[in-house]
Amino acid sequence: MHQFHYHHQSLYCENVSLTQLATEYGTPLYVYSATTIRENFRRLNSALDPLDRMVCYAMKANSNLSVINLLAQEGSGFDIVSGGELYRVLKAGGRADRCTFAGVGKTEGDIAYALREGIYCFNVESEAELEVINRIAGSLGVKAPIAIRVNPNVDAQTHKYISTGKSQNKFGIGLDRASDVYKIAASLPHLKIRGVQTHIGSQILQTAPFAEALEKLIPLVQQLKKDYGIEFFSFGGGVGIVYKEALASGSKEWWTSSETQKITTEDYAKTIVPTLQKLGLRILFEPGRFLVGNAGVLLNKVLYVKETPAKNFVVVDGGMNDLIRPALYEGWHEIVPLKEPKTDAPLAPVDIVGPVCESGDFFAQDRELPPLKADDYIALMSAGAYGFVMSSSYNSRPLLAEILVEGDKVMVARQRQTYEDLIQGEHQP
Repeated sequence: MHQFHYHHQSLYCENVSLTQLATEYGTPLYVYSATTIRENFRRLNSALDPLDRMVCYAMKANSNLSVINLLAQEGSGFDIVSGGELYRVLKAGGRADRCTFAGVGKTEGDIAYALREGIYCFNVESEAELEVINRIAGSLGVKAPIAIRVNPNVDAQTHKYISTGKSQNKFGIGLDRASDVYKIAASLPHLKIRGVQTHIGSQILQTAPFAEALEKLIPLVQQLKKDYGIEFFSFGGGVGIVYKEALASGSKEWWTSSETQKITTEDYAKTIVPTLQKLGLRILFEPGRFLVGNAGVLLNKVLYVKETPAKNFVVVDGGMNDLIRPALYEGWHEIVPLKEPKTDAPLAPVDIVGPVCESGDFFAQDRELPPLKADDYIALMSAGAYGFVMSSSYNSRPLLAEILVEGDKVMVARQRQTYEDLIQGEHQP
């Protein structure tokens, strides 16, 4: 569920008109619903209530300080993948001892920074990384808490770019080698074995892959508890959201989609909680998209409508540099006008494209939409995850502003870049 709905023929975020925000703050513009983020966290945390657990938000999904602060207030931990993300957590009121540090390419500087700040655990991806963490911990006179990321070779049935649990992915240690790698870790004097971790992928819309991963991993987890007294099992994240979702207030045909498959927090909990309860361990979860994906939209203004014999194009002011998911891995976003169309509005296939000088600069192709004209506003729904956080200033386009809405309150969560900001730090000979 989310807090975006039509009210008096205008699309709102909570109690605020998105047309008003687009007019006041300009477009393209990211807008986030604080209530949606809070409710998503509470739903998941409540569903997992039978477990001794820590929910660690995977902040790579959206690392704006306002979002991190909201979740820190809810008691969330954080799943980080860089020293910069740890810095953001600390600046936003989070705690290092509630952070897990993942990623295959941790730098020596990142490792040292995390150790000095008192990180909860490193999720280690290779034997070579174990050696480096051990050496740095020794130089600092501390013991580094670690867990091995174990790859169970499970097909998450998601896009190949966001699948992480198969043997051909770059992540983790194979299940067949995990015991040997733990023996290596136990032999290194400056490491403390704290747990075991896995993560099979992102945007998973079925419970079966989670059940399969558990079935494969439980014997290993039980053995590690016996051999090393591990404290936790981190089951990662990956619960998907519905991108092709009708707005709550409507039943119009053009909102209807063929994507009916989804996974609820109740489905997820029913699948995994009974098995995890039997382990007698603390269980960590690392959701990202599930918490923030449906909590954000990207607003665009229509610049031109271009009609050709081959197809019709709606040119908007946002581009692939602002939201790269459609170009990068065919990500689908529902597109709705901010002004509610009439029930009998005719539909026609159009390409929604941006101003970036790339043929891949599109948000949708051959999408059936009501008529759009210059100066209309549209919203790309479910843009709260992997939206702004993956954006760039390609074509020297300033980074967008981000707005956080809670009830009728509006906060500028990030100012729009200026042309001067674009060249900050650059020098001429």
